[in-house]
Amino acid sequence: MTAFPIEKIRAEFPILKEKIRNKPLVYLDNAATCQKPQAVIDSISHLYSHEYANVHRGVHTLSVKATDRYEGAREKIKNFINAKSTKEIIFVKGTTEAINLIAQTFAKANITKGDEILITAMEHHSNIVPWQMFCAETGAVLKVAPINLQGELIYDQFEKLISDKTRLISVVHMSNALGTINPVKKIIAAAKAKNIPVLLDGAQAIPHMTVDVQALDCDFYAFSGHKLYAPSGIGVLYGKQALLEAMPPYQGGGDMIRKVTFEETEYNTLPYKFEAGTPSIADVVGLGAAVDYLTEIGMDNVAAYEAELLDYATKKAEQIEGLRIIGQTKEKGAILSFVLDKIHPHDIGTMLDSLGIAIRAGHHCAMPVMDFFEVPATARASFAMYNTKEEIDVLMSGIEQLIEVFG
Repeated sequence: MTAFPIEKIRAEFPILKEKIRNKPLVYLDNAATCQKPQAVIDSISHLYSHEYANVHRGVHTLSVKATDRYEGAREKIKNFINAKSTKEIIFVKGTTEAINLIAQTFAKANITKGDEILITAMEHHSNIVPWQMFCAETGAVLKVAPINLQGELIYDQFEKLISDKTRLISVVHMSNALGTINPVKKIIAAAKAKNIPVLLDGAQAIPHMTVDVQALDCDFYAFSGHKLYAPSGIGVLYGKQALLEAMPPYQGGGDMIRKVTFEETEYNTLPYKFEAGTPSIADVVGLGAAVDYLTEIGMDNVAAYEAELLDYATKKAEQIEGLRIIGQTKEKGAILSFVLDKIHPHDIGTMLDSLGIAIRAGHHCAMPVMDFFEVPATARASFAMYNTKEEIDVLMSGIEQLIEVFG
């Protein structure tokens, strides 16, 4: 590929010019949330300054303009993930709400006592807790496929857990705690052989790689805007049209209805059946702008550049005595989780912050992963397309200083 335009990209993110504790900001907490380019900020500002009104319901000029921007964003997202139709793009608050929506609609309509739901041991809490709640309510059974010490799914064990009782497989595409990229095509193919639908948690994957839902042939795909350089409070649930049409509504209220009397309600068509009430209009517009921005750069280019960053960071980290990387599979996204001998991850995070370096320290909403590796928490540096090798050098220098301080 041609040289990645890193300086141009960095210049388009205003917050990267900030200083933290009189040090240049080194922002390496991208798995928690990404910073926003000026194009996204401007799109929201423009909407509120010139085109804001409620969508779908008004015949006046501002409502028409706002609706065009809102539905235009849906079209952009359809193209970004290669869905067949905008009817398959449901706006939600984020990945968590998308998974809960599936649990409260698809699962309630299709899964009963004794049926099984299969997940993996590397899931985020948002792909564990909704299923625990559902199983407690219905008597369904939650099955968990194990991982190994490299942080990889033990695929043959996973396949053995697929049974005649399995009614849904819900799997993370890329682990937020380990960076592991699961063999989702293989998983989906195994599921299809037994006519089992698959939900992919794409919150971490979508900012780092090209996602083509038709090529994957997944039934549902969930992701959050704030990890895709868009605003927080907005996300997407993709679902195959036939499945969405068969599912009952998630919430009742305005916009998800076609006709209401006191005797009965006729629900709206897709995608509006699942979008009750006034939506996050500006956040949807911001998500559309983020998709435009990433499309111009090219997700394959982003993936290649971030792979370079991860390789560079991993080699540097391996040279530091007393540092242990948690999650070392070859199929991995731009996440470096690690622990240091005799230094708690919270101390690592606090000390690095004093140097202007933002990382995450904790269990990363993946407590079962921490339990498996027998650590209370990890420090996690997660990279984005605006990060540089020079910033990685600053991180590694900071870690070495920290080790010196703690003796």
